[in-house]
Amino acid sequence: MTSMTGGRAVARALAAHGVDVLFGIPGTHNLEVYAHLRRYGITPLTTRHEQGAAYAADGYARAGGRPGIVLTTTGPGLLNTVAAVGQAHSDSVPLLVLSPGMPLRHPALPTGRLHEAPGQQRAMEGVTAFSHRVTSVGEIDTAIARAFTAFRTFRPRPVHIEIPLDLLEEPGPVAPRPRGVAPTAPAGAETGELRRATQRLRRPGRPALVIGGGARAAGPACTRLAELLGAPVVTTANGKGTVAESHPLSLGVSLHTDTVQRWLAACDTVVAVGTEFAESDFWRTPPTPGGVLVRIDIDPDRMYADPPADIALTGDATTVLDELLRRVTEPCEDADAAAHLARRLRRSAREEQAARDARWIPHLDALRGVLADDAVLTSDSATACYYGALPHLPIDPPGRLLHPTGFGTLGYALPAAIGAATAHPGRQVVALSGDGGFQFTVQELATAVQLGRPIPVVVFDNGGYGEIRDQMVARGDAPAAVDLPSPDLPALARAYGGDGVVCRTPGELAAALTNALRTAGPTVIVVPEETGA
Repeated sequence: MTSMTGGRAVARALAAHGVDVLFGIPGTHNLEVYAHLRRYGITPLTTRHEQGAAYAADGYARAGGRPGIVLTTTGPGLLNTVAAVGQAHSDSVPLLVLSPGMPLRHPALPTGRLHEAPGQQRAMEGVTAFSHRVTSVGEIDTAIARAFTAFRTFRPRPVHIEIPLDLLEEPGPVAPRPRGVAPTAPAGAETGELRRATQRLRRPGRPALVIGGGARAAGPACTRLAELLGAPVVTTANGKGTVAESHPLSLGVSLHTDTVQRWLAACDTVVAVGTEFAESDFWRTPPTPGGVLVRIDIDPDRMYADPPADIALTGDATTVLDELLRRVTEPCEDADAAAHLARRLRRSAREEQAARDARWIPHLDALRGVLADDAVLTSDSATACYYGALPHLPIDPPGRLLHPTGFGTLGYALPAAIGAATAHPGRQVVALSGDGGFQFTVQELATAVQLGRPIPVVVFDNGGYGEIRDQMVARGDAPAAVDLPSPDLPALARAYGGDGVVCRTPGELAAALTNALRTAGPTVIVVPEETGA
């Protein structure tokens, strides 16, 4: 055994799991961790708010395929992350949130100590897979190894580890080498269920594939299964681009349309891969599939969710799909008919959506014309994003669109873009937002300036909370507290050290985006929505 402080033990354990960057803000109680980061090759990226740090770590994890790491101080620093950690929990994103806690020998009753929050661990338990408070310096290795093992073995969700203040500062015995991830094999489905699924999928019929975020690593297998079955493919927001949206069988993100929901109800077999089949995917109560529902998911609890699986294939999506592909080898009898069906459904769904979404389509076409195939886009809970970009901005692998689904927080796009740019410094990264959500985390423009990489931020400005305004009108209410004229956002960007411009036409937007992708730091591009029709 050797001896070191808990702060050094944290840095050593993170480095042992390949961590080379983390997001957070130094504070009085976490300085002992910061003191050792550089020694272990870890770069701290300082955001301007802890919520921004957690969103940035989320974007880093989604774009880079590695867990995002957040380091905060006690009390308010940690609790500032809760909304962002809740978003990561909703979207199955692996985040490791590290924070100090009150000392081991701290009294149970409040004492008024700085940042004292006796319930901070309970708060984190509500938005994480688990919250673990260590009780010795030697346990830090084990706790961090447990988190990384969970990320690889189970449904990836945030984990919180709390290290008492006295353990961070005091030396204690640790093992000579940090613990690694426990050996695990990708989980395969139960043989009997695989046999039932194979028999079902070999039958001619009317199949469908619904692809969610849990299938992100299984794109080629999803594509191959769709081709073998002759099954049109529809994705959730988190599954967008898993199967190329230019593929003849792709329906894109259109689960929320009546066209696609009627089609699913008429299918005799629906294969749902890595998706909750949730209200946030369908934008209403999920319909019950008319035929047999085959669910492939690493989370066994999803098999009992509404609607429950008729055939439950519990396991890693890639492993299970590979097992299915070894059994289902005969191609569908009429691939042309399948492609024709997909074209008809896609055309009908787009016509249905365009009645409401047309005002964004020319601008999104302009964006697509400028972006590289592997560009990463982040989006916010803004009308131009969920009504516009999700259905109307096509994405093919390896491009990505990162969207805050489910929990539906505001302020995601800019800090998530910072995280994505950190994960992929050589790729184009663009944030899409609305004027309301952008101002939740606008201070992270300073972080983007600090990062020094081109990050265009396209803000569709409808003068307040447009979606809520529309809902009030739909209820027959007079709009209240939703009309919020924006400040001069380009000037604000320049004040932070970036750049900014207003674009009133798709051509102006294309030119501004081209320039922004060549300019170090953030460029805020405002599109006044009333001119976007």
